[in-house]
Amino acid sequence: MQVKTKMMAFGGLLLALCVLCMALGSVFETGTLFFLAAGSYFVGIVIREMGMKMGVAFYLAAVLLGVILAPNKFYVLTFAAMGFYITAVEGMWRLLAKGPGKVQSRGFFFGMRFVLFNLMYIPLVVFFPEFLFSQKLSGGMAAAVLIGGQILLWIYDNAYEYFQGHVWPGFRGRLFKIKD
Repeated sequence: MQVKTKMMAFGGLLLALCVLCMALGSVFETGTLFFLAAGSYFVGIVIREMGMKMGVAFYLAAVLLGVILAPNKFYVLTFAAMGFYITAVEGMWRLLAKGPGKVQSRGFFFGMRFVLFNLMYIPLVVFFPEFLFSQKLSGGMAAAVLIGGQILLWIYDNAYEYFQGHVWPGFRGRLFKIKD
């Protein structure tokens, strides 16, 4: 099997798993964020294995299929935000790799991820709280939600880095073994 054909088939399987994660988030309500995060990690795998263009196409296809197939459309929106974050982070990483040494520091990269997340999260909490909550938030509760979001960002980012650095290489070695 040619390498491109194998990678396309692999991308299709990941797309199916991604949509399955969105659907499972609706079935197992207590694990919704876990399944949506797992689905968004597949976007990062495709970007790292096949490049940025294929990753963006994969992300758009996952969102479109999620809208068509997933039972809870709000979870598709949440997945879309998580997938966009992963796509943007991977794009930032690629841009920083081309820049000078000072720009390549982990602190600068974390700062860029922090700003990206808050550009997406703060307007949602402040201007559209009805997407997240059924009632109006008090000032203290809104502050707690904003701080809680920062904690979730830290957990999500560390889990993604761990997945890409430790879990995925083990699977990758087994999936892409070249047989003579």
